[in-house]
Amino acid sequence: MDYSVGLAQNQRVLKQRNALGIAVLVLLGLVVLLFTLGATRDREVVLQPILRNPLSISSSGVSADYLEMVTRDTALIALNRSPENLNYWMDSILEIAAPEAHGALKRDLMKVVQEQGGSSISQYYTIDSMTVDPDRLTSEVSGTLHTVVGSKAVTAEVKRFRFIWKYSGLSLQLRGFGMVKPADQDEMGRAL
Repeated sequence: MDYSVGLAQNQRVLKQRNALGIAVLVLLGLVVLLFTLGATRDREVVLQPILRNPLSISSSGVSADYLEMVTRDTALIALNRSPENLNYWMDSILEIAAPEAHGALKRDLMKVVQEQGGSSISQYYTIDSMTVDPDRLTSEVSGTLHTVVGSKAVTAEVKRFRFIWKYSGLSLQLRGFGMVKPADQDEMGRAL
């Protein structure tokens, strides 16, 4: 009787060992397959040829170079508009807006769309200088705001615009922007 109990236990251990061996072989096959797929898969690197320095994004904060590039692109989108591109203009700004600022920005942008829609008034902005403050998450652009009616240039005024940002995780989002009035500047001419 002891012999039959011992034989049954040996058979059970043998079945467990064989099942474990098969599981190990299957997992090893999957690992080899995954490494093969990973090694032969196309790799993609996004190159930004207009950068003067290598750029990295960190959860600890936004770099001055990154804030400058995003401000430049946002200023060009926000300050260049014509009646033909008003919907694209508004949608582009709202795509980079922080969720909590989305409603207020949309309300203000809709006013511009309603005022400028159907008219022949266009504007474009030429940037002369830019300052960024990554600690306060603000940036300012100074330049000339040109207004064109039809095909005739009407005004060219020097204006300064401030952009206020939110940085959470690895995402930089627009909280608001507007023209800096002379009363908003300190004695050194720097915007507060």
